[in-house]
Amino acid sequence: MNGIDWLVLSVTLAGIILYGLLKSRTSRNLEGYFLSNRSMPWWIVLLSIMGTQASAVTFLSAPGQAFADGMRFVQYYFGLPLAMVVICITFVPLFNRLKVFTAYEFLEQRFDKKTRLLTSFLFLLQRALSTGISIYAPALILSSLFGWEIFYTNIVMGGLLIIYTVSGGARAVAYTQQIQFLIIFGAMFLAGYMVVHLLPSGIGFVDALHIGGKLGKFNIITTGVEDGKFNWNDRYNIWSGIIGGFFLALSYFGTDQSQVGRYLTAQNNTESRLGLLLNGIVKIPMQFFILLIGVLIFSFYQFNGGPISFNSGLVEDVRNSTYADSLSRLEQQYKTISGQKEQAAIAFAQAVKSGKAVEEAQLATQLSALNQQSTEVRDAFKALGKKASSRDTNDTNYVFLSFVKEYLPAGLRGLLVAIIFLAAWGSIAAALNSLAASTVCDFHQQFTGAKTPEQEYQVSRWYTFGWGVFCVLVAEFANQLGQSLIEAVNVLGSLFYGVILGIFLLAFYCKRVGGKAAFWSAVVVELFIVVLFFNEQVSLFSFLPDVSFLWLNAIGALGVVLLGLLLQGVQGKFVQKQATVV
Repeated sequence: MNGIDWLVLSVTLAGIILYGLLKSRTSRNLEGYFLSNRSMPWWIVLLSIMGTQASAVTFLSAPGQAFADGMRFVQYYFGLPLAMVVICITFVPLFNRLKVFTAYEFLEQRFDKKTRLLTSFLFLLQRALSTGISIYAPALILSSLFGWEIFYTNIVMGGLLIIYTVSGGARAVAYTQQIQFLIIFGAMFLAGYMVVHLLPSGIGFVDALHIGGKLGKFNIITTGVEDGKFNWNDRYNIWSGIIGGFFLALSYFGTDQSQVGRYLTAQNNTESRLGLLLNGIVKIPMQFFILLIGVLIFSFYQFNGGPISFNSGLVEDVRNSTYADSLSRLEQQYKTISGQKEQAAIAFAQAVKSGKAVEEAQLATQLSALNQQSTEVRDAFKALGKKASSRDTNDTNYVFLSFVKEYLPAGLRGLLVAIIFLAAWGSIAAALNSLAASTVCDFHQQFTGAKTPEQEYQVSRWYTFGWGVFCVLVAEFANQLGQSLIEAVNVLGSLFYGVILGIFLLAFYCKRVGGKAAFWSAVVVELFIVVLFFNEQVSLFSFLPDVSFLWLNAIGALGVVLLGLLLQGVQGKFVQKQATVV
């Protein structure tokens, strides 16, 4: 990064902070601080919802996800539109009619206090940890690529946004998110344009897509069927996306306070519903575009020899270790394969344009074989990396920023680094606001005496600050995740979202189920979900099935509903028997 990059970065970040402070004026009470007095129009609600969901992890990791695994990750969002419809019909009118501050207030009215506290606790646990990852993940990558000290990068990443989040609450979050989102997408479009612009002369957008398609990156729809059987451990296919993604989206947007708090700021039901429904329509094309950038970068590296690992810090660690000679041999081998790939890719593009179908098929086969060879060399390097360094050897999360660092012009580099901060801030600010709202409304007010509106306002600001510090500490002590960051965040959410959703489904649709049955069904199923997840990692119990994380959302939700109904039935029979005895 040069002086122009630092100027663009500094001006962009300072402008967002000042804008947030300018828009932070609101009434000094809980409704003003957490819900912006329920005054937001639908378009701000929409951008706030999208800005909360699309964290820095999305823009950093999704292109690398497509680079490594193709476009099939987009299926993860196929259940989202249907979930938006259900939420608009069921959740929105109820929450707005009851004038709740948090989604969990409703549970005390429907069940009892312990069910409300349990659900709020599950939310606070997963959201605080996820927010720590949202701070740590981009800070880790920026630190590795630019040589910044990770300790201070975490503090800057999380610390600056605390200024306007603490000062302005939901209003500052909503207004800054709309500006952040516009800047982010402008920069991402520029990045996509530059990938195509930097391709060799005579090679264009269509050629890049053709190469990506021939090499298996346009696997947009997959069935999950392997050797005639459905693979329940396959993470991304149309069925896990529609069914598991539906339950995950229903829980995230319907019961997670970080999202519920966004549409509770709307002026009325119509504004809330418009924001949610448009989010369901826009999200899939948006994610498709971000993944497409990853495919374009993959095609770009067919014509330009890429690094043996996109994590430059890991490469330096191996180079400075006793494995330096082995690294040199692998790099030379990788360079030779890259040269062959470049020649084959150019010849392939020419064959496509000339309509030489036989030659095109032969060159596609050759390119596929060369990519397999380069993958084997990269895997051999990862084996060295595990011996020589404590860093994560999975470089998926570094693909996009590595391209930005090496190939984009001055100024645009600074802008794209700025969007990492902005995207992180958009989701983290909403998370801090929701963590404080849930803590104040679901816990603090339950165990303290009455406060004046001004006192509640000040307490809320301190809780926001406290959660901000906690999440930065989580980021400081976070271990390496060992997988795509976008997967890591969603896996963590899936451990809790299904159970939380199940509690709300009982509340909405199972009128005869009481608080005791709801509470204990949630506790039992949550323990089962944790066991099921860790069993997939270490295979403790052979009788339990291996299932991918998306299915945990459906299992958790349906498990709570079914067990709740069963426990209520048993409880009813017990009470009836006792009454008969008396």
